[in-house]
Amino acid sequence: MALLRPPVLLLALVVSELHGLPWFINVSESQGPGAILYSFPINCTSYVPTLELLSVQPPTTFFNPPSLNRQQKTYMAMVTLSSSARLDALAVNHYRLQLRLTCGKKVLEAPLSVNVHRDPGYSPCAGQFANPGGEIIQVREMVTPGAQLYTLLLPGLQLQRAQLSINSAQDPPYFPGPFSINGQGWLLAPSQGLKGHAPKVFPLEVLVSFGQNQSCHRMLKVKVLPDPSSQISFLGQAPNVTILEDLAPGSNVVQVRARGLDVRYEILSPVPCPLFSIGREDGVVRTTAPLELAPAGGVAVTRLQVKAYERRRPWASADLDVTVNVRSVNRWPPRCLPAMLVTEIPETTPVGTVLKTFTCTDPDSAGSPLDYELQFHSPPGPASLCLRGRALEVNATLDCDTPGACFQHAASILVLDGGHPPMTSEVPVLVMVTPVNEFSPACVPRTFRIREDAGPHTLLGSVVGTDKDYPHNSIEYYISGGPTTFSVDRLSGEVHLLGSLDYELQTLYRLTVLVTDHSQDQHPTQRRSGSCTITIEVEDVNDYAPKCQPPFQELTIYAPLGHSVEVTKVSCWVPQEPQRRAFSYSIVGGNSQSRFSLQGPILVHKSITWGPHWPEQPHTYELLIRVADAGPSIPHLSTTATVIVHLIPWSTSTVTTRTHRSPVPSVMTPLLVTDVEAFWQPEPWFVVVLTVTSALFLLALGWLFNRLFQGLVQMLQTPSKSAQALLLNSIQGTEESIEGFTEAPRTEMPRAPSSVVSLHFDGRAQDSGTGREYLFNTLTGARRWL
Repeated sequence: MALLRPPVLLLALVVSELHGLPWFINVSESQGPGAILYSFPINCTSYVPTLELLSVQPPTTFFNPPSLNRQQKTYMAMVTLSSSARLDALAVNHYRLQLRLTCGKKVLEAPLSVNVHRDPGYSPCAGQFANPGGEIIQVREMVTPGAQLYTLLLPGLQLQRAQLSINSAQDPPYFPGPFSINGQGWLLAPSQGLKGHAPKVFPLEVLVSFGQNQSCHRMLKVKVLPDPSSQISFLGQAPNVTILEDLAPGSNVVQVRARGLDVRYEILSPVPCPLFSIGREDGVVRTTAPLELAPAGGVAVTRLQVKAYERRRPWASADLDVTVNVRSVNRWPPRCLPAMLVTEIPETTPVGTVLKTFTCTDPDSAGSPLDYELQFHSPPGPASLCLRGRALEVNATLDCDTPGACFQHAASILVLDGGHPPMTSEVPVLVMVTPVNEFSPACVPRTFRIREDAGPHTLLGSVVGTDKDYPHNSIEYYISGGPTTFSVDRLSGEVHLLGSLDYELQTLYRLTVLVTDHSQDQHPTQRRSGSCTITIEVEDVNDYAPKCQPPFQELTIYAPLGHSVEVTKVSCWVPQEPQRRAFSYSIVGGNSQSRFSLQGPILVHKSITWGPHWPEQPHTYELLIRVADAGPSIPHLSTTATVIVHLIPWSTSTVTTRTHRSPVPSVMTPLLVTDVEAFWQPEPWFVVVLTVTSALFLLALGWLFNRLFQGLVQMLQTPSKSAQALLLNSIQGTEESIEGFTEAPRTEMPRAPSSVVSLHFDGRAQDSGTGREYLFNTLTGARRWL
């Protein structure tokens, strides 16, 4: 036997559900009963598998149900031929077996195709005549002489032109006459008939000749049955019984009895009979399936036609009608569609919306009315749902915008029938209310103030967004456009400084903050936005100290007794912040005996009277003046200006000179001489140009002084009041020209005494050896190095 073992079989039955995949085995027609056609392992360790033979096409009894044998961890399945198997490739060469494998909850079906192929050395006689004991046929002794009793010739043998003949002896008196086989392969009764030969058995040896010198011998036995000697009849009238539909399968319904010898019973109508069966020997009618009135129409009354016959004489029979009435029993609860409701509805669902209409039926009584009742489980008490008839509707406005309001409605619908006893079905209902993003978030405009010296990551404040949808804090913050100097935290709304600020460049910022909600709708993409404007004001902070021009001054004043003298005005400002003008001024050094005071930026020499502290000789004061920011801005930055004051005391008494004794006017206006010395560091190229220009200027100035000096000498030789006045005017004119060149402030004073003139430096020159500049008096020749 050539058996194919395709490896896809195990895969098709156990691993995957390849129901449509055919697999084949080839079998020789010489295979006899009990032969193993196919075997394969089944891997089903967790359960006890079952393998069934569902159908065979064409229908035949040649195949046994598959068998399963456990071998360690697997099962070995085998498909075998039955004892009645007679394979003939000329008759049927293809069988299709439908197998079903059950392993726990997994059920797989697969077809098995059996191809029967010819075997040249196989005798066709192995088909119908293969039984070693021979075939037995039964005939009545009243059979007509020469009647057809049996068909011996198979279709395959007809194609091979086989010849059949009876070789065994048929001698009387045992045989009434010879049996014969005609050309069509029919076994014919003897011409004398068989009456009186019951219950004999006539053995016949049949010779089948076919092909070239091929033949086979088989045995055929003819059993003669006696003619019926009595009539069979039922005891009693036709029964009419009533049963309940909840009667279990296999329960007794009614028993019928017939008079006769070795009586057997069978149901003639209806055929097939799916609900009832009858015992062949005892005549008991039993149920074979559940009796359900609703699914199967017409089973309320069933009429059975029962036949009784003798086992040895089947032609001796009698019929009886049995009526079975099935009465309904309320056994099944109502069945509903759907059997369970799980749904989601948005919170904006209008009141009165129908969520589901339930369709329920009573299996026991189709069309009977049913009662519906809605019961709530969570939340308890009245809820937002109601039941109107068979329809579940929204009963109130749904709202998810308050904490705990958006929840699941768990309920059940009780369906009651009107049977006895009443049956109830429960339909679970779970309605989940989903949030809907209905409102746009908003935020309140705010104003923040920040110092311009604030460092990066400084927190200015928070933008507070609000949203009527729940959860209320599901808001994100973004800055729409605007400067990158500021940022807003996406979750908290905190506004932070990222860069640096400059009050002088920009004092006000306006930011548009977008607020966007999230996680407030069933669909994450459904989002809403709002915006507000945030104003940021930059507070001024002193970044630069004030600067004074010039930072160094040297002045000479004449201080008359009893008069206060304005010395100078300190001029200061902040170049980077020209708008700042508020400064505070204070003398922080050099003001011995408190001779000087400040009136704002003006330095004033205080007036004193005669006393022990009155200076009789000129005195020099080096004053340090602190100039600081004033106003609310902090910190207060400051700078220090230096003012050197040469104070020359000057009384109102008569002052005379050696050469002139003319009286001095009683009242004289003080003479204020101002020398300004500034520090300047020019560019190198400018120094070169300035040096060349200064040299040429000094040459011209020296020539001018030489001419003036010559004229002055001549005037001193002939002193007179007019000459003295002329000389003083010349000196003052020279001073005016020099002071105009240096651009220093100067106040014209009346003519001073000769002592004042001797101390006044009205010329400026440069030493040719050292290059150092100095001041000199053209009258006395006194010098002061710079």
